[in-house]
Amino acid sequence: MNRIAKFKKKITRNRKIISTAKRRLVIWLVAIITFYIFSYLIDPFDPAWMDYLNGPWQLMAEDLLWVCLFSILLSEVSIFIDRTLNKLLPWSNRTVKRLLIQCVLQIVGSVLIIIVVNFIIESTTENLSKLDYRKEFTLLGQWVATNIIISLIISAFNTVDYLLENWKKTAEEAAQHKLRASKHKQAAMAAELQALKLQIDPHFIFNNLSVLSELILEDQQLGYEYSEKFARVYRYLLVNSRKDLIAIEEELKFLESYIFLIEKRIGGGVVFKINISEEHRKMYTVPLSLQLLVENAIKHNQTSKSNPLEIEVYTLPAGELVVANTFLPLINKPDSSGVGLRNIKARYEILGYGKPEIEKTEHKFIVKLPLI
Repeated sequence: MNRIAKFKKKITRNRKIISTAKRRLVIWLVAIITFYIFSYLIDPFDPAWMDYLNGPWQLMAEDLLWVCLFSILLSEVSIFIDRTLNKLLPWSNRTVKRLLIQCVLQIVGSVLIIIVVNFIIESTTENLSKLDYRKEFTLLGQWVATNIIISLIISAFNTVDYLLENWKKTAEEAAQHKLRASKHKQAAMAAELQALKLQIDPHFIFNNLSVLSELILEDQQLGYEYSEKFARVYRYLLVNSRKDLIAIEEELKFLESYIFLIEKRIGGGVVFKINISEEHRKMYTVPLSLQLLVENAIKHNQTSKSNPLEIEVYTLPAGELVVANTFLPLINKPDSSGVGLRNIKARYEILGYGKPEIEKTEHKFIVKLPLI
């Protein structure tokens, strides 16, 4: 594995070296072409151009060699200035100051290069033709202007390349940060969803164990049947409470067993009316939503044989599962653990589906769950 990692690292390093070398060659080529173009545009009708083109090829080759060396030297100095300023005075800090300093240094560097190259040419070349001082001053000015323009063009090229690389790096970092934030959010939502699911267990157990103990003392056979139903319901709870979604048909089977527990616990104090259309039985909802809503209705309302609590479970053509109960509020409101409605709403929200609707009238309390 270490060899493979080293090999990949070496390939990446070689690619960077090749990319840098290509960029350097492009900059050198741009500098050479720009030098000839601006030299010609400054004075295109100078007779020296015809003498140059009609002269011996050795002279042209020598001139080309000097131009290449000079352009490469000018390019490298320009690159060095830009890279040094990128470290000492990045564009993100003071843009105007950076621009002024960069231009001044490029101009000064170009002039110094001209002085050095001119000194080298005069020291190494014999029998230089003597020109009129006006002509010599003009040529020197043209040379300085050409070099400054070349230096600024190379600097602009380096600056654009630097800014594009930084923009690309910033965009990649922003994308990675967004991805990490999305993963963290997803993990947090999954943890929250799991915590909401686990809240159901104690909510169900504490409401039935006390009833079971009483039934066993009063009627052992009924207590046995109750314990069987309780075990079946609790088994269903354990298996399905960890799921994100469950079919309505499965929820109804669970609800039938759960209603048996309620009827034995409360007796005739509650009446159930269930009417689920066949087309909606194959659709989905969050697990144990019916159990929580039914338990919520019983917990917050009076249940007496003289005025029983009516709980209706039905579906609407719009694709909604409705749990409605008559509104018979208790005189002394019980302590609420906050599971019920808040649990269902939170699970729908985390899963990204439609929000449950809650309607409260003078005589009824209605909850509509979007079918999935």
